[in-house]
Amino acid sequence: MTRFPAYRFLPFVLAAFCASTLPHTARAEALPPPKGVVVVEPAPVQATPAPEAPKSAFGRIAEFTSHASQLAVQAVSMLGTHYKYGGTSPENGMDCSGLVRYVFKEAWGTDLPRTAAEISHVGQRVDPQDLKPGDLVFYNTLRRGFSHVGIYLGDNKFIHSPSAGGKVRIESMDVAYWKRRFNGARRIDPGENGTQ
Repeated sequence: MTRFPAYRFLPFVLAAFCASTLPHTARAEALPPPKGVVVVEPAPVQATPAPEAPKSAFGRIAEFTSHASQLAVQAVSMLGTHYKYGGTSPENGMDCSGLVRYVFKEAWGTDLPRTAAEISHVGQRVDPQDLKPGDLVFYNTLRRGFSHVGIYLGDNKFIHSPSAGGKVRIESMDVAYWKRRFNGARRIDPGENGTQ
């Protein structure tokens, strides 16, 4: 068996080590192309942003839930505001539709019609079992349909401005008075223009 002295491999080991540790540009300068070979640098490729993927059903629900929570927080901040027929501001008092209009305007920038009956035509109808926070719930409190409106908060609770002498408060939809007078519910999407 023939033995090769170790020092005979040293130049190859050093060359391999230097090639692997030099920066890319230094390696290119250290190893020029052979004669007669023309090196063409590739044109830089500009990355184009990938098109935005459509939102999944879960993404749309999460987005709606986030917007609905803005409504709920804004509505709850109105607790204790006194009722005033035709009122539209926390400083002067609010009626039921004034409260709803104020909350939607502050939370989403959405303009809604003035009366509960007019608001009942905005958005999409929602079945009671499908209610989500931020949906509007309507009641017949003046012997005519859709004469009262509140904002659903979840867990069968809604917030509203009840009547003269009252203040904005949270009530249960399970109370017999409200169960008997329930007229339906509507859902308004964020950014939807409610005025007609």
